[in-house]
Amino acid sequence: MPSSISSSNIVMAATENFDRPGFVRLTASDRPGVAQPVPVRDVPVQPWGRIFLIAVVLFIVLLSGWEYYWRDYGVVPAYANSNDSWAAQRRRIDQGEGNSTVLIGSSRVLFDLQLPVWESVTGKRPIQLALEGTSPVPILEDLADDPHFTGRLLIGVVPSIFFSGFAFRGNAIPYYHKQSLSQRSGHWLSQHFVEPYFAFFDGDYALNTVIKRQPWPARPGVPQRMSVRKLAVSEPDRNTYMWQKVETDPAYQTLARSIWAQNFTGPPPPNINTPEKLQKSIDTQIGRAVAAIAKLRARGVRLMFIRLPSSGDFYAFENKVFPRSQTWDVLLQRTGSTGIHFENYAALQGYDLPEWSHLSASEAQRFTAVLAPLVEQEFNRQEQLAVRPSLNPQP
Repeated sequence: MPSSISSSNIVMAATENFDRPGFVRLTASDRPGVAQPVPVRDVPVQPWGRIFLIAVVLFIVLLSGWEYYWRDYGVVPAYANSNDSWAAQRRRIDQGEGNSTVLIGSSRVLFDLQLPVWESVTGKRPIQLALEGTSPVPILEDLADDPHFTGRLLIGVVPSIFFSGFAFRGNAIPYYHKQSLSQRSGHWLSQHFVEPYFAFFDGDYALNTVIKRQPWPARPGVPQRMSVRKLAVSEPDRNTYMWQKVETDPAYQTLARSIWAQNFTGPPPPNINTPEKLQKSIDTQIGRAVAAIAKLRARGVRLMFIRLPSSGDFYAFENKVFPRSQTWDVLLQRTGSTGIHFENYAALQGYDLPEWSHLSASEAQRFTAVLAPLVEQEFNRQEQLAVRPSLNPQP
């Protein structure tokens, strides 16, 4: 080809050679030697209204099928126990309710203490800040640093969580402090337009979660461990109670127990896999509690600890690895606090715990009705002791 042929002639020749009727998108091969503009493609004429209608109908059918499937399984609409939900309750303290009774702890405080029953007994509804699978120590420290909190604090102790420092939901606290307005508005919309109406809107039934827990072939070197399944139902203010399926479905109950049993038979976590590490963890968590409680008491906060019931293999495991004499008793002694341990009260024993760790819904109501007066009595005693010196000044 003679060198005098211009680039425009080359483009024209290329265009003629690669003419594609009905497809007008230009490619690099159509324009050799020239800068490439944004490709252009004609949108073909289609019955877009009909396509949109079909897509909407298909979406509704699939969504309805997914909803029906989980409702048939026993799932009911419930409010998400999310970081947003926790933050909404935590925010109440800084918005004028700092003198309230606040509940912190792990899932036993969350499931077993029923807010409506507590309110009917004491006249006041507590603020529920317990987080499942999470030590209350980080929440204790957060409240200790918040001058708005001047009320009463009930601290739940699950030995295997409290003294190991395990914090499955530990990110809820920093989330609260950094929560944006868009996240808060999204939570409001979700609570008003989604969560009360759709059963499938639960993290345990998200499609990717369901896919992950299928019986896939085991891969060498990859540990096989079942995640905790859905156990409870929550309300807007995080009042939470055991899901009925855990109580009434023997297969599901067995599944829940087998998931807990992984902790009893498997290797301990790296931070407590030797007696020395275990003791160090216990000392560390108690030390953190001591420091936080000192700050709270300086503001006049009344507080106490609670050890809620467990049973079966779970109770045996706790007594073996975290014996009371080395954990609970030391915690009370070092913090100078009072506590209610279910073993010390006949009225706090003999309840039904379907999966060894949490009370059934009806039993939680009965248990709360017994516990609330004991807690109120102790808080009132603390307040009387606090004012007594001023009533009887020493010479």
